[in-house]
Amino acid sequence: MIVDVHAHLVPPDFLLAIRKERSRLPSLRLIEHEAGLALAFAGGKPSRPIGKGLSDVAGRVSWMAAQSIDRQVVGGWPDWFGYELPAGEGEIWCSLFNAAQLAAAKAEPRFVPLASVPLQDGARAAAALKSAMAQGFPGAMISTLPRGIGSVLDHSDLDPFWKTAAELGAFIHIHPSFDAGDVRVNDYGLANAVGRISDAIVAIARLISSGHVARYRNIKIFVPMGGAGLPFLLGRLKRNQKITPGVSDPVEGLAALYTDSLLHDARVLRFVIEVMGADRVMMGSDMPFPIGEEEPGRIIAAAGLKPDQMASIRGALAAKLLGLR
Repeated sequence: MIVDVHAHLVPPDFLLAIRKERSRLPSLRLIEHEAGLALAFAGGKPSRPIGKGLSDVAGRVSWMAAQSIDRQVVGGWPDWFGYELPAGEGEIWCSLFNAAQLAAAKAEPRFVPLASVPLQDGARAAAALKSAMAQGFPGAMISTLPRGIGSVLDHSDLDPFWKTAAELGAFIHIHPSFDAGDVRVNDYGLANAVGRISDAIVAIARLISSGHVARYRNIKIFVPMGGAGLPFLLGRLKRNQKITPGVSDPVEGLAALYTDSLLHDARVLRFVIEVMGADRVMMGSDMPFPIGEEEPGRIIAAAGLKPDQMASIRGALAAKLLGLR
């Protein structure tokens, strides 16, 4: 079984639900563009218009067939996680998305759906995750910024979410935000090339250093893009632990994470495998975004791996973690 463990989907039914249920979401503003629907949450700046590829189920399935991909793990679009909404509306927002996501996966069994949770409120996020997993979701995709620019995933208010995720053995994909507040990446396409990585480095390094990763070890924490630069920084993180009181072991923390092959360079993939282990890496495409891998199997084939390593990365590990048959 070949599994793409990193992709995004906004089901067409969710777009319909947004328009139908907008009266329940007074803090949401819909902005119609020729390029696609944009949203403004709680008076904030509008999102980017949604690209066609996010909702093109037929096109996605056709691409999967061309790449010999049997299953694809699909989360939502981080631009539309809705964390800016008041907590009650965020709960409604995630409920609408999860219903559409589950329906899409039932209609197209090749999709493995990840839920969305109202991370602006730790207790509500915990309840939403518990409900979603009872419905058949293996876990959730969350963002690095639960309350906007400058917010952190290790805030004590989120402890109920992490505790519930650990109790349930959830698969939690921690996805970088598009805008983490560093205006220096606003040129040259660097928001995608660099900004997402730098955002994830800080968010995950905090979870490791604070002890969250060790404390909630039963969570299957997935950090995309080859561990988001952390393998390269492992020596520096070890040195920081030695000179900084109260910091948890980064070696232990990194060893508990899972990642993907979304690196665009076979040499870098080999390095990540050397540091993290082939049993921690899975194939990922970031479909349908242009910064992703158009042929995600190619980098794995080019990395000079052993047959058992290739089999694990191409799908065996993902099937085991997610209980796929």
